[in-house]
Amino acid sequence: MGMDELFLLQRYWWFLVSLLGAFLVFLMFVQGGQSLIWTLGRTEEQRRMLLLATGRKWELTFTTLVTFGGAFFASFPLFYSTSFGGAYWVWLLILLCFVLQAVSYEFQLARRNVLGTNTYRVFLFLNGVLGPLLIGTAVGTFFTGAEFIVDKAAVTNPAMPVISRWANPLHGLEAALVPQNLLLGLSVFLLTRLLACLYFMGCMADAALREQSRRRLWMEGAFFLLFFLTWLGYWLCSTGFGYLPENGMVYMQDYKYLHNLVDMPGVAAVLLLGVLLVLAGLALGIRGWRRAFWLAGPGSVLVVLALLLCAGWNHSAYYPSVADLQSSLTIANSSSSLFTLRTMTVVSFLIPFVLAYIAWAWRALDKD
Repeated sequence: MGMDELFLLQRYWWFLVSLLGAFLVFLMFVQGGQSLIWTLGRTEEQRRMLLLATGRKWELTFTTLVTFGGAFFASFPLFYSTSFGGAYWVWLLILLCFVLQAVSYEFQLARRNVLGTNTYRVFLFLNGVLGPLLIGTAVGTFFTGAEFIVDKAAVTNPAMPVISRWANPLHGLEAALVPQNLLLGLSVFLLTRLLACLYFMGCMADAALREQSRRRLWMEGAFFLLFFLTWLGYWLCSTGFGYLPENGMVYMQDYKYLHNLVDMPGVAAVLLLGVLLVLAGLALGIRGWRRAFWLAGPGSVLVVLALLLCAGWNHSAYYPSVADLQSSLTIANSSSSLFTLRTMTVVSFLIPFVLAYIAWAWRALDKD
C-alpha cells in the first residue's frame, strides 16, 4: 500500500509542478510585452501605456516563478540540488533578468532617476527577450538531457558530501549549444510576444495601439508556428529516455514521447486541444477579435502542461543525464519521502484558493 501511495503522490506532484510551469509560460506574456516596447510604441505616450499594461501583471509572473521553484524543491529535491546547484549560470541569469524587471518597474519613472528612463526600459527589454529564451532552453534539457553525474553514496564522504556534480565547466550554458533546446527557447519567446499582442488588443483603449498589435500578430504568429512545429516534429520523432519500473534502470527508447502520447490518450487530447486553442486565438486575433487572448492563453497552458507530463509520466526520465545515463532523474528516484509528499498534499488543497485570489487580483488590477 505504501509503495502504491508513493507512486500516486509522485505522479500527483509532477502534475502540480507541470501545471505551475504551464501557468508560468502563460504569464510570461508580460515579458513578451516588454520585448515589444519599441516595436509597438511609436510615441512616448504609447510606450508608457504598454508598460503600464504589463506593469500591472509582472508580480503574478514573478510569484508563479518562485512558487514553481519552491514546489520543485519540496517535491523533487534531487532535481533542485542537481540543476540549480550544477547548471547555476542559467538559473542565475534567469534570476538576474527578473530582478532587473522588478527594479526597472520601480524606478523607471522615479524622480531624480540617475540612470534615466530609457536605461530601465532597456533592462525591461532584455528581460523580455532573455527571460523566455533562457527558460525555454532550460526546459528543453528535460527532453535532450544535461551533463551531470549523481552519486548518492557520496553523501557519506566526509571530505565532500556532494551527491551530484556537473560534468561540464559551462554549468548549464552548454544547453544553448543544442539546436533543439534553442528551438524550444525561441518558441517560448515568440509565444510570449504573440500572447502579448493579443493581450494589448484586449486591454488597450488606444485604437492605434490595438491595430499595431493586430498587425504584429502576422509576423509573431508565423515565426512561432515555424519554430514550434519544427521543434514538435523533432520531439515526436526523437529518441527519448525511459526507465524500467522494477529496477529503475534508464534506457534509450525510439519515439519515446510519441509512445507516451499513444499510451496516455488523455494527455494527447490535452495537447491537441491546446494547439487548436492557440491556433484559434491567433486566427481570430488577426481578424480583430479583442478577446482572442482568452483562447490562446489557456491553450498555451494546456500545451505546456501536456509536454511536461510527457517528460515525467509513463516511466520517463524527466531530467536525463547525457554524461551518465543511470544518473538520470525520474519522479521515482528524485522525489521526497512518502511522509513529506503526504504532508505537502494536504497543503496543496489550498491551491484553488490561491488561483481564486489570482483571478480576483487580475480583475481588480484591470479596473484600476
